[in-house]
Amino acid sequence: MATIRHHARIAASPDEVWKAIADAGSISTWFPLIEESRAADGKRFCTLKGGGKLEEEIVTSDDDLRRFQYRITAGDIPVEFHLGTVDVLPDGDTSLVVYSTDVTPDAVAEQMDGVIAQGLQGLKDHLEV
Repeated sequence: MATIRHHARIAASPDEVWKAIADAGSISTWFPLIEESRAADGKRFCTLKGGGKLEEEIVTSDDDLRRFQYRITAGDIPVEFHLGTVDVLPDGDTSLVVYSTDVTPDAVAEQMDGVIAQGLQGLKDHLEV
């Protein structure tokens, strides 16, 4: 199993950052790879740019910890196991966002590494307008 970890400092309050992340169905507004998204019944459904699809189970959405976890359960990315975790931490007047993913097979990790970095940059760009 490979573990990917990225972090970003975002010039927005932890509550503001958490609001964007916790609204699971709106990920397409800030994650560059995702064209459309919606959430229902503990799941998130994403259409990727280029037409691929993902179905994700929302594992944790904890307002107190500001932690969001999801698992890819079906779709066009060849994963055997996937668990993504996004933590929003206070950092003075700003936020530190830590995005980590555990994934198998290891061969998918390199591709996902770039995708996660793009997602964090998209969140930063979206909130620092």
